[in-house]
Amino acid sequence: MRRYTGEARRAVAFPLGGFGTGHVALGGDGALRQWQLSGVANHLGFLPDSFFALRVSSTEPPSDVVRLLRSAPLPPHERPAPNVSDAEVPDADRLPPWPTVAGTEFRGSYPFAEVSYLDEELPVEVSLSAFTPFVPLDPDASALPLVRYRFTVRNTSAELRHGWLLGTLQNAVGWDGVTPVDGTRGAGYGGNVNRLLHRPGQTGVLMDHPGLAEDDPAYGQMLLWTDGPAAALPRAASAEAMLRFAETAKLVTPIQLGDYSEAALRAAVADGVSPVRAPAGPSPAGHTWDAAVAVAFALHPGETTTIDFVHAWWFPNRYADFDRFGPARSYGRSRFWVGNHYATRFGGALDVLDAYLAGRDGLDGASRAWADAVAGSDLPEPLREVISAQGTLVRSPTLFRTADGRAYGFEGALGASTRNWNGDVGGSCPLNCNHVFNYEQAMARLFPALGRGMRETELEVQAPDGSLPHRVVLPLYLPQLHDVGIGGPERPALDGMLGAVLKTYRSVLDGAGLEWLREQWPGLRRLMDHITRTWDSDGDGVLHGDQPVTYDISLHGPNMFVGALWLAALQAMRAMADLVEPSASAAFADRFAAGRDGYDKLLWNGEYYAQPVTGEAHDFGLGCLSDQLLGQWWAHQLGLGYLLPPDRVRAALASIVRYNLRTGFTDHGYRVFADGDETGLVVCSWPNGGRPVVPLRYCDEVWTGVEYQVAAHCLHEGLTDEALRIVEALQARYDGTRRNPYNEIECGDHYVRAMAGWSLLDAYTGFHYDAPAAHLRVGRRPGRFPFVAGTAWGTVTITADATATIEILGGELPSDLTVEVTDLP
Repeated sequence: MRRYTGEARRAVAFPLGGFGTGHVALGGDGALRQWQLSGVANHLGFLPDSFFALRVSSTEPPSDVVRLLRSAPLPPHERPAPNVSDAEVPDADRLPPWPTVAGTEFRGSYPFAEVSYLDEELPVEVSLSAFTPFVPLDPDASALPLVRYRFTVRNTSAELRHGWLLGTLQNAVGWDGVTPVDGTRGAGYGGNVNRLLHRPGQTGVLMDHPGLAEDDPAYGQMLLWTDGPAAALPRAASAEAMLRFAETAKLVTPIQLGDYSEAALRAAVADGVSPVRAPAGPSPAGHTWDAAVAVAFALHPGETTTIDFVHAWWFPNRYADFDRFGPARSYGRSRFWVGNHYATRFGGALDVLDAYLAGRDGLDGASRAWADAVAGSDLPEPLREVISAQGTLVRSPTLFRTADGRAYGFEGALGASTRNWNGDVGGSCPLNCNHVFNYEQAMARLFPALGRGMRETELEVQAPDGSLPHRVVLPLYLPQLHDVGIGGPERPALDGMLGAVLKTYRSVLDGAGLEWLREQWPGLRRLMDHITRTWDSDGDGVLHGDQPVTYDISLHGPNMFVGALWLAALQAMRAMADLVEPSASAAFADRFAAGRDGYDKLLWNGEYYAQPVTGEAHDFGLGCLSDQLLGQWWAHQLGLGYLLPPDRVRAALASIVRYNLRTGFTDHGYRVFADGDETGLVVCSWPNGGRPVVPLRYCDEVWTGVEYQVAAHCLHEGLTDEALRIVEALQARYDGTRRNPYNEIECGDHYVRAMAGWSLLDAYTGFHYDAPAAHLRVGRRPGRFPFVAGTAWGTVTITADATATIEILGGELPSDLTVEVTDLP
């Protein structure tokens, strides 16, 4: 579990919230920020008067210490990183009036974020463990719109200490998630209602806005809850009022009688503990209410207690109101409601809470089991950190799930890195961009059902000519992007189409089933017919002509970036044909053999696979492209073997690291993702000269998704030192001081391409699961490692004598499973 202290806390912001439910981030300073509960991506979203605080008292010697449970804002870095905003503290100059703690330490082991609050004047030790349930293979259990905050308080003094842990929350129902809120004043506020919730052993405040129409985008509910012995201030007009509530709260009877038992504390708070009076009725026009819940505690020297708070929310309305690529079309005043899937499972915020409480032990236990499987594994530390943090990308605002259960994703969330061409609110480059999702492995492997759904959507919008537009228009009944300019690139992306084949086979290997494959097979055949007809009409197995790709341009003529994807797709089609149409298998195999020999002969330059110089703008020609073997990376993950001579694959990878892993960056005229004396893998370089006048777009940028796929591929080839150099350089850039380790950016925050990081796990362990064959393979590397195998997850332990022991922590594997331990490169 990585620890962030001092300056390294500055940019840490750990997303909390379920898949597709919106989120709030816990900062390295212990404060809450980046409030995006309604699903509107807004990295600067801030909800005032929502915090935690602590009051600790003792009768003899007399003492009363109060603290906000956050440290003072760190000053800006002397050289702030460009294109990021995680280090911004929106309330730095208007904190609530209690003192902050002297310092914090932050640790992250997804889905758990842990903060230790450091202050020598506090007579107690205080720490927080915050999380939202996260269970691999179970998208519903991982899609609860809530955060549980568990505080641990230990009396380190020699006297009995009693006091109050205060949790506060602003009623944000009606807020659009974007317009700044000033105290309790904000657009959309007015008529907000806070209701006191009392249940046996539970206290809370339920928040809504009855005046809103049920189809209003901001319609919904919020909840602040605890099961501790608590008193509540259901309505307040300021942070000051809520802190005054805590300052005036008293435990007269327990103190008089010396009885600090749980029963005594609950009896003491039952009739109210403070003279502070809550306002009555709905909030006035233009304003909302805050709410506070104060949990009483009393600790003898050395004693420890835990106190839970929950923030839950329910916002049922999501509209396809985001930017649309392609030609401008007018739909009048149509709003295109698509909904939120989680809201079909719950009728309000209380339903969310009750669902969590009903399964709390199982949800907490499974979430902890996953975190421990990663953090306690024998993966090298850099790889542990990557695999752990991949979950934050899966459950970021970049991805969502509509009411019908389908998963969708932007390329990222608009932010500081997109203000050069767009704003910083909403989703970046909608929707389900297949060439960017070519790199995504985390969501599809952790939640295979969602990955299958994306494949179904992709083939559902297939054009009559068999092509796949690389963006999806939502709702799906609207005209799709057929025979029109799409944007990024303008014509359907060839690399994205080839990736659709590979992603479908991934779902098959993960257990989608042969019947599911048969349903997708006609669309795959039409797709491959279109690709062959358009780019390989002469039948030589090499693709020619204008090839639109993920760099938002077209490459011209043979190139290994597209070529390796094409070879991998042919092999995947052959493997799938063997399962559902054996008579078609040989044709794919024959074309693969011709293409393999043709590409290798045309493009190998003795060090790597280059491109014939065409003179076309944006071609890379003699350049060393970091992505040149993306298809081989896929082939290794899918168990398809080598697409090209193994010695040349290894030599090309070594060249990529040698020429493209650069230390020291100067202005290059494009987006800056690495600067100063940092180290990163550039998209393309020209080590032997020949850089074109108009080079490959984005060639000088550093994309974490490309870094991850190259590093994982290095592991597949036994180039472990090279792989770790890349990953360690990436983590040094995202070390918390200037960039957030839980937010890797490209064209937006929480960028999808970064989910290539998941592939490091199987590359290092040699793990491969083939559901149709009921076969599991793992590498001969002693240690204990986490795995996710499509139908089960857990740990696999390899002993020195190459014995494999599988511990299933969730799901199940076939009863006739065969397990093979093989040598690693």
